[in-house]
Amino acid sequence: MADSQTSFKDKFALYAGKFSGSRFVRSIMQAGYSVIAFSIIGAIFLILTVLPQAFPIPGFAAWYANTIGRFTNLFQVVYNSTMGILALVFAGTFTYTYTGIYRDEEHLKMDPLNGLLMFLMAMFITVPQMVWKSGSIQFVTSLAKDNIIGGGYAVSAGGVTRIASVGIFTGLVVGWLTVQIYRFTIKHNWQIKMPDSVPAGVANSFSSLIPGLCVAVVVALLDLILIVMGTDIFKILYIPFSFISNIANTWWGFLIVIFLIHFLWWFGIHGATIISSFYTPIVLANMAANVKGASYFFAGDPMNAFVIIGGSGATLGVAIWLAYRSKSVQLREIGKVEIVPALFNINEPILFGLPIVYNIQLLFPFIFAPLASGLVGYIAVTTGLVPKIIVQQPWPTPVGLSGFIATASWKGAVLSVVCAIVSFLVWYPFIRHYDRMLLSQEQAAAAGEAKA
Repeated sequence: MADSQTSFKDKFALYAGKFSGSRFVRSIMQAGYSVIAFSIIGAIFLILTVLPQAFPIPGFAAWYANTIGRFTNLFQVVYNSTMGILALVFAGTFTYTYTGIYRDEEHLKMDPLNGLLMFLMAMFITVPQMVWKSGSIQFVTSLAKDNIIGGGYAVSAGGVTRIASVGIFTGLVVGWLTVQIYRFTIKHNWQIKMPDSVPAGVANSFSSLIPGLCVAVVVALLDLILIVMGTDIFKILYIPFSFISNIANTWWGFLIVIFLIHFLWWFGIHGATIISSFYTPIVLANMAANVKGASYFFAGDPMNAFVIIGGSGATLGVAIWLAYRSKSVQLREIGKVEIVPALFNINEPILFGLPIVYNIQLLFPFIFAPLASGLVGYIAVTTGLVPKIIVQQPWPTPVGLSGFIATASWKGAVLSVVCAIVSFLVWYPFIRHYDRMLLSQEQAAAAGEAKA
């Protein structure tokens, strides 16, 4: 039985490790990192437009309207210039990174910049809305108040809609397809070679001509077939994205996400890396929708704001308790090492030093503490006690400040602290028992050395 369990753990860790280290997942993670800077820039200007809601102080709203409030349309333009092109930023970075990984690991003459430019071309092929009418392709046109489309391009106050957050999933698929076509043409030597005397910039542009043409033809043909069938690439790809989003936006779907992250981590696999590669497009789209009036909880970065405060397992309270209250020398030293990183949501010293990984005695609190804090956060936001998330804060943002930035409200700061306390209450009896157990072992070892 023990051998079979070990075999299962080893195989599970092997397959999950391969997936987390796959080229696709690594590229997704890099794309997620790239969006953070853009979202923070947009958030700064978004906060400027919601200051009266963030600080409901008597007289402040009137002062705001006569001063800073006069520039809110300009603030909105800056915000739209970041979050309004989110699909291009996210999927573009993905494509650039994905191309570079193939270049480095398969030693192919693939230029990441060419990959990015070909993706932009392919993406904009999917953006216009077209229909097959009277035997020809025609652009969709609509002047309806809630559906303005001109020349096939649907627009809103935030800009061209399909290149914003709703286009992230389509962008990822188009980016993946672009890189695979590019890779295929290079591996089969489908390119124009220029003499060595030709400048590198000129030679590089010609080398991407055939791959770019292949990308354009494939994407255009796919779109043509679907348009004739009454749909298009964007609409088709939005179906699975919408389906997954609907599941993730339920309370039970959100809890499943938390569970999977920690279940994988217990096996020593970076669960946040794997699972976030699936839900990142969803939370970014939800955050943009919240700004426009929606009320999603699973938006921006709810994990580091309200769920895994202190790192996976929600271990901030554990780190503090270990440093100041534990009796075991081993645990106290771990707490002293971990307490500062935990403030910034980094807790590898606890995960591998306590340890939590493969430690059956700490499996329950490791999974259920973040489930408890997540449920508290979900209820508080969805019931309106705390404003919805409209900003993606940097993941290392300390407790309290993370909730304030995410919601642009002091209530978010309070909720962040409450969630940290709730998670520690789940941890407390288990970590206290574990401390006593290690203390007994240390005392027994010390007694044995004394006798010797």
